[in-house]
Amino acid sequence: MAYTVAPSPAGPVGSQYCVCKVELSVCGQNLLDRDVTSKSDPFCVLFMEVNGKWVELDRTETAVNNLNPAFAKKFIVDYHFEEVQKLKFALFDQDKSSMQLYEHDFLGEFSCTLGMIVSSKKITRTLLLGNGKPAGKGMITIAAQELSDNRVITLSMAGRKLDKKDLFGKSDPFLEFHKPGDDGKWMLVHRTEVIKYTLDPVWKPFTVPLVSLCDGDVEKLIKVMCYDYDSDGGHDFIGEFQTSVAKMCEAQDAFPLELECINPKKQKKKKNYKNSGIIIVKSCKITRDFSFLDYILGGCQLMFTVGIDFTASNGNPRDPTSLHYINPMGTNEYLSAIWAVGQIIQDYDSDKMFPALGFGAQLPPDWKVSHEFAINFNPTNPFCSGVEGIVQAYSACLPHIRFYGPTNFSPIVNHVARFAAQATQQEAASQYFILLIITDGVISDMDETRHAVVQASKLPMSIIIVGVGNADFAAMEFLDGDSRVLRSHTGEEAVRDIVQFVPFRDFRNAPKETLAKAVLAELPQQVVQYFKHQNLPPINSEPA
Repeated sequence: MAYTVAPSPAGPVGSQYCVCKVELSVCGQNLLDRDVTSKSDPFCVLFMEVNGKWVELDRTETAVNNLNPAFAKKFIVDYHFEEVQKLKFALFDQDKSSMQLYEHDFLGEFSCTLGMIVSSKKITRTLLLGNGKPAGKGMITIAAQELSDNRVITLSMAGRKLDKKDLFGKSDPFLEFHKPGDDGKWMLVHRTEVIKYTLDPVWKPFTVPLVSLCDGDVEKLIKVMCYDYDSDGGHDFIGEFQTSVAKMCEAQDAFPLELECINPKKQKKKKNYKNSGIIIVKSCKITRDFSFLDYILGGCQLMFTVGIDFTASNGNPRDPTSLHYINPMGTNEYLSAIWAVGQIIQDYDSDKMFPALGFGAQLPPDWKVSHEFAINFNPTNPFCSGVEGIVQAYSACLPHIRFYGPTNFSPIVNHVARFAAQATQQEAASQYFILLIITDGVISDMDETRHAVVQASKLPMSIIIVGVGNADFAAMEFLDGDSRVLRSHTGEEAVRDIVQFVPFRDFRNAPKETLAKAVLAELPQQVVQYFKHQNLPPINSEPA
């Protein structure tokens, strides 16, 4: 998806952003004892960094005389994958009834990102005092849980011998599902399609969130109404019945559940009235519609690799006009892109060791061109420690290589694809690979790259391309399959869109967070889409 910065309100747009609520549970261990006659009375305060300042979000209850509190009150935070969300947990010993924190004794604090917590699911860390030293033996444990009911229900419905409502033909039946609203009135949840000219309809199976159908309560009564469709909107009522999801779940493929469709008016009038037909629940299944956060909390690691373009079109790195020139501020567009993407993704990889590869340069000592070399010049161990490690290796390698060409992407795409293919042998949602390619322009091996991307679309991997400089990026737009499906030169189609292209120039004057949001916006749904396509649930998920 090509992205430009539009002056739009900041906030989630449609479902492209991964926004959900996370519940954080906090416990303390071995807290400092600040009370002379008894033990400390701790409470925990949660702060979030907003525009460089710590803002209080919420605080727990006070645990009286307790140095090992487990707080009952949970913190609820909106989770945004594509942002670095810095949190600080501070513990205080309550001394007075004041709301002012300086009135209470400080017991220690711990800072981290929300990404760190959800990628570990549960963390235990040392509490620190203001001077950065440990607060005695004090520890804090924080556990994360997603706050959403991800269950969906799939229903297959049919009818038999429904009342005939049309004078010159049969009925055109459809069903409506209603649940009780807060005001006591029935609220429409779902309407099936209309089946024309039949008293024995078979409707297409449909899937709705369980929360929509019955507020997640399988025992709650729901009302199903059957109508005969009229084009003028005056649909004729055939009949209705009440049931629950628990009851409908009794239906199995071989044993459908049959429910009588009753018209109360007819029932009152006619003595020998039986029903207005039978509605059949052919099958009713509840499954989980897993979210990105379900996979991360389940232990899925995001494996990050960087590919850097060292072709001659970038210009000599010692020349200030070069895209690889590191300015007096210690940065350039390549480094900005590495930081923007890397600082988000590194929270989701437990060892934080990232391979960093270069392409399009001549290497010492024989000055052969390479299209996949380790920028730390250690081919057996191309890993850099954290984003800082990538930045150091990049700066260190610049004086030792000669920029050359051509701009070949396929070797690096195939390099990461080999590792992604190995990961599929585990048959579990344990690893997903992200390749960040930073380039200044036109691809030389377009056919091979198209083929490599189409093959990679079958694997647990996504490719992010950041275009630096002012070149023509039409080829990158082509790889990014947002407007049409990408095909290889042989005509094979990509199974899914895995390429996200962003031109850096659109973000030169925007805050650095904006680039990360644009680049990573599609990643959560790409991860979910892959694992669903493979029928892989999160590693430790509960059955629905």
